[in-house]
Amino acid sequence: MLTSRSSARVRAITLLPSLPTFGAGLAWALIMLLVLAITPAAASEAAHGQFRPSRSCEAYLSFAKGSNPGLVKVVPGTDYDIREVNTREARWLRIQIPELNEPLRWVAAECGVVNELTYGRPPAVADKSCSQPGLQDSYVLAITWQPGFCEHVKYNGTKPECDNMADGHLLVSNLTLHGLWPNRKQCGTHYADCGNTPLSLSEDTVSYIAPWMPNFFFENTFGNYEWMKHGTCQTTMDANTYFRRAVDAVRTVNDATVGQYIRANIGGRMSRTEFLRLFAQATGLANPQNQVGLVCAGEYLQEIRIRLPLDFKEGIGLRELTGTAPGTQAMGTACPEDIRIEASGKN
Repeated sequence: MLTSRSSARVRAITLLPSLPTFGAGLAWALIMLLVLAITPAAASEAAHGQFRPSRSCEAYLSFAKGSNPGLVKVVPGTDYDIREVNTREARWLRIQIPELNEPLRWVAAECGVVNELTYGRPPAVADKSCSQPGLQDSYVLAITWQPGFCEHVKYNGTKPECDNMADGHLLVSNLTLHGLWPNRKQCGTHYADCGNTPLSLSEDTVSYIAPWMPNFFFENTFGNYEWMKHGTCQTTMDANTYFRRAVDAVRTVNDATVGQYIRANIGGRMSRTEFLRLFAQATGLANPQNQVGLVCAGEYLQEIRIRLPLDFKEGIGLRELTGTAPGTQAMGTACPEDIRIEASGKN
Protein backbone atom coordinates (compact mmCIF):
# COMPACT_ATOMS: atom_id res chain seq x y z
CA MET A 1 0.00 0.00 0.00
CA LEU A 2 1.38 3.43 -0.95
CA THR A 3 1.47 6.21 1.60
CA SER A 4 0.36 9.69 0.58
CA ARG A 5 4.01 10.74 0.32
CA SER A 6 5.00 7.79 -1.88
CA SER A 7 1.86 8.27 -3.99
CA ALA A 8 2.82 11.89 -4.59
CA ARG A 9 6.26 10.79 -5.66
CA VAL A 10 4.85 8.26 -8.16
CA ARG A 11 2.45 10.85 -9.60
CA ALA A 12 5.30 13.32 -10.07
CA ILE A 13 7.46 10.72 -11.79
CA THR A 14 4.74 9.45 -14.15
CA LEU A 15 3.93 12.97 -15.28
CA LEU A 16 7.42 13.75 -16.52
CA PRO A 17 7.57 11.56 -19.64
CA SER A 18 4.43 13.25 -20.98
CA LEU A 19 6.20 16.61 -21.14
CA PRO A 20 7.61 16.80 -24.70
CA THR A 21 9.90 19.75 -24.00
CA PHE A 22 12.14 17.72 -21.69
CA GLY A 23 14.89 15.48 -23.01
CA ALA A 24 15.37 12.06 -21.46
CA GLY A 25 18.49 13.11 -19.55
CA LEU A 26 16.93 16.21 -18.07
CA ALA A 27 13.77 14.35 -17.16
CA TRP A 28 15.77 11.71 -15.33
CA ALA A 29 17.70 14.42 -13.46
CA LEU A 30 14.45 15.99 -12.32
CA ILE A 31 13.18 12.60 -11.19
CA MET A 32 16.25 12.16 -8.99
CA LEU A 33 15.88 15.65 -7.53
CA LEU A 34 12.28 14.86 -6.61
CA VAL A 35 13.27 11.60 -4.97
CA LEU A 36 16.02 13.28 -2.98
CA ALA A 37 13.71 16.05 -1.88
CA ILE A 38 11.20 13.54 -0.53
CA THR A 39 13.65 11.08 1.05
CA PRO A 40 15.35 12.38 4.20
CA ALA A 41 19.15 12.26 4.02
CA ALA A 42 21.28 10.95 6.85
CA ALA A 43 24.07 13.31 7.81
CA SER A 44 26.98 13.15 10.19
CA GLU A 45 26.99 15.37 13.24
CA ALA A 46 29.71 17.12 15.17
CA ALA A 47 30.39 15.57 18.57
CA HIS A 48 33.09 15.40 21.21
CA GLY A 49 34.16 12.90 23.83
CA GLN A 50 36.67 10.08 23.99
CA PHE A 51 36.82 6.61 22.50
CA ARG A 52 38.93 3.81 23.94
CA PRO A 53 39.06 0.68 21.72
CA SER A 54 39.02 -2.72 23.38
CA ARG A 55 40.49 -4.47 20.34
CA SER A 56 42.35 -3.61 17.17
CA CYS A 57 39.89 -2.35 14.53
CA GLU A 58 40.31 -0.67 11.17
CA ALA A 59 40.22 3.14 11.04
CA TYR A 60 38.62 4.12 7.74
CA LEU A 61 38.98 7.31 5.78
CA SER A 62 35.52 6.41 4.46
CA PHE A 63 33.64 3.59 6.13
CA ALA A 64 30.98 3.66 3.39
CA LYS A 65 33.61 2.90 0.74
CA GLY A 66 35.75 0.76 3.03
CA SER A 67 38.81 2.87 2.19
CA ASN A 68 41.69 2.72 4.65
CA PRO A 69 44.92 4.23 3.26
CA GLY A 70 47.86 2.82 5.16
CA LEU A 71 45.73 0.00 6.62
CA VAL A 72 45.45 1.95 9.86
CA LYS A 73 44.10 0.25 12.99
CA VAL A 74 43.29 1.71 16.41
CA VAL A 75 45.38 0.54 19.36
CA PRO A 76 43.48 -1.11 22.24
CA GLY A 77 43.62 0.85 25.47
CA THR A 78 44.46 4.15 23.74
CA ASP A 79 42.20 7.19 24.19
CA TYR A 80 41.15 8.95 20.97
CA ASP A 81 39.28 12.26 20.72
CA ILE A 82 35.90 12.03 18.98
CA ARG A 83 35.19 14.71 16.40
CA GLU A 84 32.03 13.47 14.69
CA VAL A 85 29.39 10.72 14.67
CA ASN A 86 27.58 9.34 11.64
CA THR A 87 24.11 9.66 13.22
CA ARG A 88 22.62 10.17 16.68
CA GLU A 89 22.83 6.39 17.09
CA ALA A 90 26.61 6.88 16.86
CA ARG A 91 27.42 3.52 15.31
CA TRP A 92 30.43 5.07 13.60
CA LEU A 93 32.74 7.58 15.24
CA ARG A 94 35.14 9.94 13.53
CA ILE A 95 38.20 10.08 15.73
CA GLN A 96 41.49 11.92 15.55
CA ILE A 97 44.73 9.92 15.19
CA PRO A 98 47.31 12.73 15.38
CA GLU A 99 50.30 10.92 13.88
CA LEU A 100 48.59 10.33 10.51
CA ASN A 101 48.77 12.57 7.44
CA GLU A 102 44.99 12.21 7.26
CA PRO A 103 44.25 12.13 10.99
CA LEU A 104 40.44 12.00 10.97
CA ARG A 105 39.31 8.39 10.65
CA TRP A 106 36.05 6.48 11.13
CA VAL A 107 35.90 3.53 13.50
CA ALA A 108 32.98 1.33 14.55
CA ALA A 109 31.67 2.28 17.99
CA GLU A 110 31.24 -1.40 18.89
CA CYS A 111 35.04 -1.72 18.79
CA GLY A 112 35.37 -0.15 22.26
CA VAL A 113 33.86 2.19 24.81
CA VAL A 114 32.66 5.76 24.32
CA ASN A 115 33.13 8.16 27.23
CA GLU A 116 31.45 11.53 27.86
CA LEU A 117 29.92 11.76 24.36
CA THR A 118 28.30 15.14 23.74
CA TYR A 119 26.75 16.31 20.48
CA GLY A 120 27.82 19.57 18.91
CA ARG A 121 31.14 21.38 18.92
CA PRO A 122 33.38 21.14 21.99
CA PRO A 123 33.10 23.96 24.50
CA ALA A 124 34.89 27.13 23.53
CA VAL A 125 38.17 27.42 25.33
CA ALA A 126 39.19 30.88 24.20
CA ASP A 127 39.26 31.90 27.88
CA LYS A 128 41.33 28.81 28.63
CA SER A 129 38.76 27.74 31.21
CA CYS A 130 39.51 24.07 30.51
CA SER A 131 43.13 24.60 31.50
CA GLN A 132 42.52 26.96 34.39
CA PRO A 133 43.35 25.39 37.77
CA GLY A 134 40.92 25.12 40.66
CA LEU A 135 37.71 24.75 38.64
CA GLN A 136 37.21 21.00 39.05
CA ASP A 137 33.82 19.69 40.19
CA SER A 138 34.83 16.04 40.76
CA TYR A 139 37.71 13.60 40.32
CA VAL A 140 38.33 10.39 38.43
CA LEU A 141 40.58 7.83 40.07
CA ALA A 142 42.31 5.75 37.38
CA ILE A 143 43.65 2.46 38.75
CA THR A 144 45.86 0.13 36.73
CA TRP A 145 46.10 -3.64 36.83
CA GLN A 146 49.81 -3.47 36.03
CA PRO A 147 50.32 -7.05 34.74
CA GLY A 148 47.46 -6.67 32.25
CA PHE A 149 48.78 -3.30 31.09
CA CYS A 150 52.41 -4.36 30.68
CA GLU A 151 51.57 -7.60 28.92
CA HIS A 152 49.12 -6.18 26.40
CA VAL A 153 50.24 -2.62 25.57
CA LYS A 154 53.09 -1.80 23.19
CA TYR A 155 55.26 0.38 25.41
CA ASN A 156 58.39 -0.10 23.26
CA GLY A 157 60.87 -0.19 26.11
CA THR A 158 59.74 3.12 27.61
CA LYS A 159 58.47 1.64 30.88
CA PRO A 160 61.20 0.09 33.05
CA GLU A 161 58.62 -1.27 35.49
CA CYS A 162 57.16 -3.40 32.68
CA ASP A 163 60.59 -4.63 31.58
CA ASN A 164 61.46 -5.57 35.15
CA MET A 165 58.16 -7.38 35.56
CA ALA A 166 58.81 -9.35 32.38
CA ASP A 167 62.30 -10.29 33.62
CA GLY A 168 60.93 -11.39 36.97
CA HIS A 169 62.85 -8.70 38.87
CA LEU A 170 59.63 -6.95 39.94
CA LEU A 171 56.47 -8.63 41.21
CA VAL A 172 53.25 -6.63 41.19
CA SER A 173 50.18 -8.28 42.69
CA ASN A 174 48.22 -5.24 43.88
CA LEU A 175 46.25 -2.51 42.15
CA THR A 176 48.42 0.46 41.13
CA LEU A 177 47.91 4.16 40.52
CA HIS A 178 47.48 5.51 37.01
CA GLY A 179 46.30 8.94 38.08
CA LEU A 180 43.97 11.14 40.10
CA TRP A 181 42.29 13.36 37.54
CA PRO A 182 40.47 16.58 38.46
CA ASN A 183 37.37 16.76 36.31
CA ARG A 184 35.25 19.67 35.12
CA LYS A 185 31.94 18.61 33.60
CA GLN A 186 31.69 21.34 30.97
CA CYS A 187 35.16 20.46 29.64
CA GLY A 188 34.35 16.79 29.10
CA THR A 189 37.63 14.88 29.04
CA HIS A 190 39.70 17.98 28.22
CA TYR A 191 40.23 19.55 31.63
CA ALA A 192 44.01 19.28 31.83
CA ASP A 193 47.42 20.98 31.48
CA CYS A 194 46.74 23.76 33.96
CA GLY A 195 50.31 24.71 34.87
CA ASN A 196 53.99 24.22 34.24
CA THR A 197 55.31 23.68 37.77
CA PRO A 198 57.70 20.70 37.62
CA LEU A 199 57.10 17.76 39.90
CA SER A 200 59.00 17.90 43.19
CA LEU A 201 58.58 15.09 45.74
CA SER A 202 60.36 14.26 48.96
CA GLU A 203 62.33 11.02 49.17
CA ASP A 204 59.90 9.81 51.82
CA THR A 205 56.96 10.36 49.46
CA VAL A 206 58.69 8.57 46.59
CA SER A 207 59.31 5.55 48.87
CA TYR A 208 55.68 5.66 49.99
CA ILE A 209 54.14 5.71 46.53
CA ALA A 210 56.58 3.49 44.56
CA PRO A 211 54.90 0.14 45.47
CA TRP A 212 51.63 1.63 44.23
CA MET A 213 53.04 3.45 41.19
CA PRO A 214 56.02 1.23 40.32
CA ASN A 215 57.52 3.53 37.70
CA PHE A 216 58.87 5.43 40.74
CA PHE A 217 61.12 2.47 41.57
CA PHE A 218 63.17 3.45 38.51
CA GLU A 219 62.39 7.06 37.47
CA ASN A 220 59.73 9.76 37.81
CA THR A 221 58.79 10.09 34.11
CA PHE A 222 55.23 8.81 34.45
CA GLY A 223 54.62 10.63 37.73
CA ASN A 224 55.82 13.90 36.21
CA TYR A 225 53.49 13.39 33.22
CA GLU A 226 50.50 12.80 35.48
CA TRP A 227 51.37 15.79 37.65
CA MET A 228 51.81 18.19 34.73
CA LYS A 229 48.68 17.04 32.91
CA HIS A 230 46.31 16.49 35.83
CA GLY A 231 47.83 17.42 39.19
CA THR A 232 48.34 21.04 38.19
CA CYS A 233 44.57 21.43 37.68
CA GLN A 234 43.83 21.27 41.41
CA THR A 235 44.96 23.90 43.89
CA THR A 236 44.22 22.34 47.29
CA MET A 237 47.17 19.91 47.45
CA ASP A 238 50.87 20.19 46.90
CA ALA A 239 52.56 17.39 44.93
CA ASN A 240 53.44 15.33 48.01
CA THR A 241 49.88 15.48 49.35
CA TYR A 242 48.36 14.90 45.91
CA PHE A 243 50.26 11.66 45.26
CA ARG A 244 49.90 10.38 48.82
CA ARG A 245 46.14 10.89 48.76
CA ALA A 246 45.92 9.29 45.32
CA VAL A 247 47.86 6.25 46.57
CA ASP A 248 45.69 6.01 49.69
CA ALA A 249 42.62 6.04 47.45
CA VAL A 250 44.04 3.14 45.43
CA ARG A 251 44.85 1.27 48.63
CA THR A 252 41.26 1.76 49.75
CA VAL A 253 40.03 0.05 46.57
CA ASN A 254 42.73 -2.62 46.76
CA ASP A 255 41.66 -3.58 50.30
CA ALA A 256 37.92 -3.43 49.59
CA THR A 257 35.94 -6.50 48.51
CA VAL A 258 36.28 -5.53 44.84
CA GLY A 259 40.07 -5.40 45.15
CA GLN A 260 40.13 -8.68 47.06
CA TYR A 261 37.99 -10.23 44.33
CA ILE A 262 40.47 -9.21 41.62
CA ARG A 263 43.50 -10.37 43.57
CA ALA A 264 41.86 -13.70 44.48
CA ASN A 265 41.59 -14.44 40.76
CA ILE A 266 45.14 -13.59 39.63
CA GLY A 267 46.04 -15.95 36.81
CA GLY A 268 42.37 -16.78 36.34
CA ARG A 269 39.13 -14.98 35.54
CA MET A 270 36.55 -12.78 37.20
CA SER A 271 32.96 -11.88 36.35
CA ARG A 272 32.16 -8.30 35.39
CA THR A 273 28.65 -8.73 36.85
CA GLU A 274 30.05 -9.97 40.16
CA PHE A 275 32.53 -7.09 40.30
CA LEU A 276 29.70 -4.56 39.86
CA ARG A 277 27.60 -6.38 42.47
CA LEU A 278 30.40 -6.19 45.02
CA PHE A 279 30.99 -2.52 44.18
CA ALA A 280 27.29 -1.73 44.68
CA GLN A 281 27.24 -3.68 47.94
CA ALA A 282 30.28 -1.82 49.29
CA THR A 283 29.14 1.67 48.24
CA GLY A 284 25.38 1.38 48.63
CA LEU A 285 24.92 2.81 45.13
CA ALA A 286 22.06 1.37 43.09
CA ASN A 287 23.70 1.98 39.71
CA PRO A 288 27.38 1.09 40.12
CA GLN A 289 28.03 1.42 36.38
CA ASN A 290 27.57 5.19 36.83
CA GLN A 291 30.42 5.28 39.33
CA VAL A 292 32.93 2.72 38.06
CA GLY A 293 34.12 1.55 34.64
CA LEU A 294 36.41 -1.27 33.57
CA VAL A 295 38.91 -1.11 30.71
CA CYS A 296 40.34 -4.24 29.08
CA ALA A 297 42.64 -5.17 26.23
CA GLY A 298 40.50 -7.83 24.67
CA GLU A 299 39.63 -10.07 27.62
CA TYR A 300 42.47 -8.87 29.88
CA LEU A 301 41.83 -6.36 32.67
CA GLN A 302 43.93 -3.21 32.38
CA GLU A 303 42.24 -0.44 34.29
CA ILE A 304 39.48 0.57 36.70
CA ARG A 305 38.12 4.13 36.66
CA ILE A 306 36.07 5.42 39.59
CA ARG A 307 34.24 8.74 39.79
CA LEU A 308 34.98 10.53 43.08
CA PRO A 309 33.42 13.62 44.68
CA LEU A 310 35.45 16.73 45.48
CA ASP A 311 35.45 15.84 49.17
CA PHE A 312 36.40 12.18 48.76
CA LYS A 313 37.72 10.47 51.90
CA GLU A 314 40.44 7.92 51.28
CA GLY A 315 41.70 5.27 53.70
CA ILE A 316 38.36 4.49 55.37
CA GLY A 317 36.22 2.45 53.00
CA LEU A 318 34.75 2.38 49.51
CA ARG A 319 31.53 4.10 50.60
CA GLU A 320 33.42 7.09 52.00
CA LEU A 321 35.70 7.20 48.96
CA THR A 322 32.92 7.35 46.37
CA GLY A 323 30.47 9.43 48.42
CA THR A 324 26.73 8.97 48.43
CA ALA A 325 25.73 11.14 45.46
CA PRO A 326 25.15 8.76 42.54
CA GLY A 327 26.58 9.47 39.11
CA THR A 328 24.08 10.21 36.38
CA GLN A 329 26.05 8.97 33.38
CA ALA A 330 27.58 5.55 32.79
CA MET A 331 31.36 5.46 33.13
CA GLY A 332 31.46 2.94 30.29
CA THR A 333 33.18 -0.41 30.03
CA ALA A 334 35.45 -2.00 27.48
CA CYS A 335 35.47 -5.44 29.06
CA PRO A 336 33.60 -8.68 28.35
CA GLU A 337 31.60 -10.49 31.00
CA ASP A 338 34.40 -12.99 31.54
CA ILE A 339 37.58 -11.04 32.35
CA ARG A 340 41.08 -12.50 32.62
CA ILE A 341 43.34 -11.27 35.43
CA GLU A 342 46.92 -11.47 34.16
CA ALA A 343 49.64 -12.55 36.59
CA SER A 344 52.84 -10.54 37.03
CA GLY A 345 55.71 -11.60 34.77
CA LYS A 346 56.07 -12.70 31.17
CA ASN A 347 53.06 -14.86 30.25
